[in-house]
Amino acid sequence: DAMDPLQDIHAEIQQVLVDEPRALAKEGGIIRVGVSAELDELRAIQTNGSGWLARLEQQERERTGIANLRVGFNKVFGYYLEVTKSNLHAVPQGYLRRQTLVHAERFITDELRRFEEKVLSAADRSRLLEYELFTRLREQVAAQADRLRQTAEVLGTLDVLCALAEVAAKKGWRRPEVSEEYGVRIIEGRHPVVEALTGSFVPNDLSLDESTHLLLLTGPNAAGKSTYARQAALLVLLAQIGSFLPAEAATVGVVDRIFTRVGAADFLARGLSTFMVEMMETANILRHATAKSLVILDEVGRGTGTSDGQAIAQAVAEILAQEVKAKTLFTTHYHELARLAETIPGIANARLEVREDQDEVKFLYKVVPGAAQKSYGVYVARLAGLPPQVVQRAGELLAGWQQEKERTALGTDGETGDSGESSRSGKYGANGRPAAQTVLERLLQIDPLHTTPLDALVLLAELKKLAEGTERNKVKGER
Repeated sequence: DAMDPLQDIHAEIQQVLVDEPRALAKEGGIIRVGVSAELDELRAIQTNGSGWLARLEQQERERTGIANLRVGFNKVFGYYLEVTKSNLHAVPQGYLRRQTLVHAERFITDELRRFEEKVLSAADRSRLLEYELFTRLREQVAAQADRLRQTAEVLGTLDVLCALAEVAAKKGWRRPEVSEEYGVRIIEGRHPVVEALTGSFVPNDLSLDESTHLLLLTGPNAAGKSTYARQAALLVLLAQIGSFLPAEAATVGVVDRIFTRVGAADFLARGLSTFMVEMMETANILRHATAKSLVILDEVGRGTGTSDGQAIAQAVAEILAQEVKAKTLFTTHYHELARLAETIPGIANARLEVREDQDEVKFLYKVVPGAAQKSYGVYVARLAGLPPQVVQRAGELLAGWQQEKERTALGTDGETGDSGESSRSGKYGANGRPAAQTVLERLLQIDPLHTTPLDALVLLAELKKLAEGTERNKVKGER
């Protein structure tokens, strides 16, 4: 349908309002001359008042013979006739004293009082009448709200289409192929907003189909996981509304909904923690997503403890991959989830590529197949500006914990391969003393008042290792 140009409404507004009305309608100065005869008369009274005052001043000078008599006005006393004290003897009857000054007296006459009432009343009445005319016009326009709304919607759509066309032409965007098929395939896609803000962007491919519908994305913080996931949702949305895309090529299957669980936020007004909000949003996705949906899940489970978070993240990934089968981008720091790709059809691993050069780490922002092996959290902390002593201490602790984990994994806690020795190690430590006594002695060496939380974690890991090694050797000995 043709757009309603609203010419009648435009003409009415043009006829009533001045070209540059004041910001506040109640201040006046917004209605054109000729709209209201009464308003024009009130304005004439105010405009012509200065001429009348000049004539009055000349008239009174001639009548009284006071050459320096003058007419004035102030906000406190209004209009007045001012006479210097040296000429007070010439003041005629009918002059009523209004104000006394050091060198003069100020008077008013009945004629001047009538003029004052007329002018001041005209100013107030003029403002009230202007606002009345303005509200009348406003009601007339409001009565055409449906027409205005329809035209606004047409103009809004046209504005969006023109903006998308302009960006596509300037940035070299390509037309995607939109189909009813399941998959999404994007070649060298870019995030349009990040690219516009930074001036450059590393393009990445994306491929989701019926054989690989959940992409498990791992990698360090600040390496680009969230940007990649959001980029996918944004490009699918742009394609589905008819826009060209910042990509070399794209084939996009129509989706029924786009679900996102991104970022961390609480809802204190309702007493909801960050984790509770995260779980509520995830629950909504699991209840309403279908095989035709696109799901973006960013770091599910990070708002709680590591074990709980990992368990929740894995359970959500399993349901999405095996039951819902929605096209899903699932970013996570739980690298252990990468093994799901080995056991569950439809899950594939991808990671953000990182280059290590001695003590330096470079994020390449390139998505490649496979799972990440490190988080580089300490390096990112250094980039964020944490004090050097904190970064150094974190690096030392991390190295120590990794060594402990490796020793535990290799089974170096007294296992020798000899059944008799293994049996003996079930009750005794490496030093030949009973294992329980060794643990007790280590506990007695600890000073709780001078142990930092991080030191306590290291000690706890050490004691746990001793206990696990003792129990493992005991089982082997019993076999």
